[in-house]
Amino acid sequence: MARLIESPARIEAAGNKPKIILEHIGRLNTGTDVVSIAHMRSPVGWIEPGQTPEFDEYTLVLKGMLRVTTKTGVLEVRAGQSVHVAPGEWVRYDSPEEDGAEYVAVCLPAFSPATVHRDE
Repeated sequence: MARLIESPARIEAAGNKPKIILEHIGRLNTGTDVVSIAHMRSPVGWIEPGQTPEFDEYTLVLKGMLRVTTKTGVLEVRAGQSVHVAPGEWVRYDSPEEDGAEYVAVCLPAFSPATVHRDE
């Protein structure tokens, strides 16, 4: 049966500046641990701690540019582009450009603070 999800849950973000995370589907908003889908907006100069998550993360950039740093290089993911980070891969996200970044992140299984393994 189809289920309407009327509104997302706002989640507190990690990082040096306030970032908006609106979880539409996931552990907090719908009680599912299978997948999480979140709409995010990060301001210019936002950077979060590095992490080594236990989940796949697929990110589709809607506006601006999201910089994705891994141990093997740096990707500048721009509007209309996507990136996949595999489980167990160290990654750090930031939005260095003037307009920040707006993007959708899909995590399989769902994002969890217990499985993201952020750097100290």
